Amino acid sequence: MTTLYGIKNCDKIKAARRWLDQHAIEYRFHDYRDDGLDTRQVERWLGALGAEALVNRRSTTWRSLSAADQARLAGDSAAKLLCQHPTLVKRPLLEHGKHLVVGFSATDYASLLGT
Repeated sequence: MTTLYGIKNCDKIKAARRWLDQHAIEYRFHDYRDDGLDTRQVERWLGALGAEALVNRRSTTWRSLSAADQARLAGDSAAKLLCQHPTLVKRPLLEHGKHLVVGFSATDYASLLGT
C-alpha cells in the first residue's frame, strides 16, 4: 500500500498527487490536519529518517514554538510534539511498503514506484 501524507492545500502535495495520478499509481491520501497523526507511527518515522529529515524548520509553526519546545524535538518527546503540531512534519511524506520519501521528486518517486 502506498500512502501520501501531507496537507491537502499544500502546493508540493498537489504536485505529488498530480504525478501519482498521471502515472496511475494507487495511493491513499492522509491529511495531517484532518486525519491526525499516531504517536507510534511518528516514532517509527523518526527512527527511520531522524528529526533533521522529518521536521520542517522553515514552517511558521516552527517559528512560533518556544525554544523549549524546539529543543523537545531532539529528545524522546519529539513524536508527541509532532502529533500536537502536525504541520511541523515535512511534506509530502510518501510511504510505500517499508520505504519513506520526504519531499517530492519525480525521479525519486519513479525509482521507488517502478515507473
